Amino acid sequence: MSMTPPPGWYRDPSYPLVERWWDGTAWTDHRRQPEAPQQPLIQAPSPGGTGSGRARAVALVTAAAVLVAAIVTGAVLLRDDDGDEAATTTTPATASPTPSEDPSPSSAGPSPSGDPSVVVDELDGITFPVLDGWAKPQYVADHDTVLTTPRTYDCPGDPGLCRHGRVDARTATATDETSPKALAEGDIEDAADSAYGHDLVGSRPFRGITSHRLVKSGSVAVAGRAGYFVRWKVKTGVGPGGYVESLAFPSSVGSQSLVIVRFAVDVGADAPPVSDIDRITEGIRSVGDKDTGGGVGSSIGPSD
Repeated sequence: MSMTPPPGWYRDPSYPLVERWWDGTAWTDHRRQPEAPQQPLIQAPSPGGTGSGRARAVALVTAAAVLVAAIVTGAVLLRDDDGDEAATTTTPATASPTPSEDPSPSSAGPSPSGDPSVVVDELDGITFPVLDGWAKPQYVADHDTVLTTPRTYDCPGDPGLCRHGRVDARTATATDETSPKALAEGDIEDAADSAYGHDLVGSRPFRGITSHRLVKSGSVAVAGRAGYFVRWKVKTGVGPGGYVESLAFPSSVGSQSLVIVRFAVDVGADAPPVSDIDRITEGIRSVGDKDTGGGVGSSIGPSD
């Protein structure tokens, strides 16, 4: 025979962390936060059953204890070697994201061997050497970029950040052209405009190109394949101007479509030497083939 508890505040069988009013015959909907040591759970029948009430209450108390233990262990006191208490340390659920090396997807990536002196263009099946004064692309908007000079400067024209040097590479899929010479000659104007005319959002960081002249052009061996290049020197509305080159050659992968590589190097003491264009061209190799004969062709002389 069981005795019915008198009316009062007792631990809620359905949620033991609060108190619930028992009117002497049944539970009411009135609840409160405990203000004093809680009364033990009463052995009152719960709605919908009799014999399982105590078992459910015990299970809930156990779950509450586990929850409290988890909360307590969420924050721990760190002690130093002398046993002194340090500040309470909590660990966030997730770590803050770190900046990506290239906010937009790029065809360029780290070399398979982890060699920091090489950038791999997997899509075109070639690698580029990272010369002194150059770096793998970081925080650039154009996914075709494979090399840049590491530092930026305020563009002299429309607001923005400019770099003293950049190398882009892509497969020439938007054309049926099969001649490296014809492709390079047809691409140089667009290459110059993208470097010193208009940027990706239509701004004019150098107030446009005012004039250009052909510096040189000719055949060149690239990763053991016959290519062709065209190089211009451009003057801009503001700023120092620079050198622009379009280099075309067959890819070493897939259908061997033509690859177009664009170079842009500012004029001035803060810019890399224009001879770096030839050195980078000479260092282009097929992926996985360090012995491929690249190199600047004999028709190329010293830059002016």
